[in-house]
Amino acid sequence: MKELLEVIAKSLVDVPDSVVVEEEDKGSTLVLKLHVADGDMGKVIGKQGRIAKAIRSVVKAAASKTDKKVIVDIVDD
Repeated sequence: MKELLEVIAKSLVDVPDSVVVEEEDKGSTLVLKLHVADGDMGKVIGKQGRIAKAIRSVVKAAASKTDKKVIVDIVDD
């Protein structure tokens, strides 16, 4: 899941080298924390959060093969 989120985020931002995904395993839940450059935050979130919602949907669909719940958290540094 971590690699999928990195690929999606890097394709959206202007500074792909600043994309960092942290993975936290909490038993049956997997938390992915996405860090991007301040200038790219709007591109990852999108108007009214549409892009962020789409990213979460894609990652959750990919995670449906596993028995884990995946949470994508976009972190503001």
